[in-house]
Amino acid sequence: MNELTDVNATDEPVDSAPFFVRGRVIEGHDSMQRSRDLGVTFATPKLPLDDLVHPRTELPPLLNVPLSEIIDFLVEAGQLMVSGKNPYIEACIDRMAKVSLAPRAVIEHQMLHATDYLDKKVLMEVVEQNFPDPKALDEWVPHTDHQGRRSFIRAFAPRLVHVLPGNSPGMGIRSIAQSALVKSVNLFKMPSADPFSTVAFLRTMADVDPNHPVVQSMSAVYWRGGDDTVERILYRPQYFDKLVAWGGGDAINSVMKYIGPGFQLVSFDPKTSISMVGKEVFASDETIADAAELNARDVSILNQEACVCSRFTFLEASEEDGDRYAEALAERLRIDRFSEGTPRPLEMELKEQIDVLRMMDDEYGVFGKSDGAGVAIRSEEPVDFHPLQKTSNVVCVDSLQDAMKYVNVATQTVGVYPFDRMPELRDNLASGGAQRVVRLGEAGPSAIGNPHDAMYPLHRFVHWMANEDGCENDG
Repeated sequence: MNELTDVNATDEPVDSAPFFVRGRVIEGHDSMQRSRDLGVTFATPKLPLDDLVHPRTELPPLLNVPLSEIIDFLVEAGQLMVSGKNPYIEACIDRMAKVSLAPRAVIEHQMLHATDYLDKKVLMEVVEQNFPDPKALDEWVPHTDHQGRRSFIRAFAPRLVHVLPGNSPGMGIRSIAQSALVKSVNLFKMPSADPFSTVAFLRTMADVDPNHPVVQSMSAVYWRGGDDTVERILYRPQYFDKLVAWGGGDAINSVMKYIGPGFQLVSFDPKTSISMVGKEVFASDETIADAAELNARDVSILNQEACVCSRFTFLEASEEDGDRYAEALAERLRIDRFSEGTPRPLEMELKEQIDVLRMMDDEYGVFGKSDGAGVAIRSEEPVDFHPLQKTSNVVCVDSLQDAMKYVNVATQTVGVYPFDRMPELRDNLASGGAQRVVRLGEAGPSAIGNPHDAMYPLHRFVHWMANEDGCENDG
């Protein structure tokens, strides 16, 4: 395979997005790229395709490293990431602030707290939730069935390509950690909205030990998603077992053509989260205020960039009561609860859509300014655009059961108020396709090790291998 480059001439100074390939940092300005959201130019080196493939004739570097040792290494690296000034993290924050929709303060918070995942108890609990017998990660576990047939089972280290999301730098560290736990060989395709954080994390790990098998199992690079000259080479079963893909519908659809025998897709599809608020909220002004505060927390996570953020609130209310609640919600949305700093202005198309609804006051109630700091829209049907940047659509319904028709397989998290109504709703929500039900205000973070998008991811990542060894009654 040859190195690929796609250089566009430009005179403007640009930030460099270095690559990380099995412990080696590759710098360069060979290719000019453009970020998805803000159209900011950044530079990348030549793509070293040969170095991104780990031959199947060689065992994965982590295969025979005990899980306990892997966890100890991840914990040590996590401590180094937050121990005073880290030049990689600091440079990453500066660069991400230019390409991300999130305010700088949100990026700083995410980067500095991403390593909370690198805790020994957290990592072990993730493993135990995903694997009934974690020994299968370290050894061939013996099993004898009821007919006396003997087997040895192993959760074998896979070869994975990860298409990372661009809306949360914390997912980079989680993906690195989860990949290390299953001992996989990994190629991380970074997103244009964040071509920096994964390499920053990996460079810190290399400072702990550049030759550690965890480091030697990781590569992180960038190419433009959908670039057939790259993907038709890499997305092959002779090189990788599975494609772990995050992203929007276009991103997932673009990789589907490569999926086939021997090359599987583990997809974290685009999701939309919602809130469900019962009529009990109108018991008093205090209950309205309390629920609105909880609702605003679920809307505001990561400036409403993550799938877990609530976009639509289905409220048991009349139009008049719906306006009361939406007004209270808008007030809470405009609070800078996560030290977000100055919000980014709404995109012109979204701002215009909201302002048009504001003029249709016989059908809609719009509360708050269209400035990116928070707005709530009361309506009888969901709006036909995607709420972003602290925008919540409050949809009035006669009963929360009536809202089930809006639940589908793209519904990730559902926050419920009052909390004691969760049991009456969860079966219908699951039947509709939703994947997680929580108390209103607790959309994030999720309980450690729980299913994500209706699956246990680490269990899906590994290559399950069986060695059958005859019957106990065989001579």
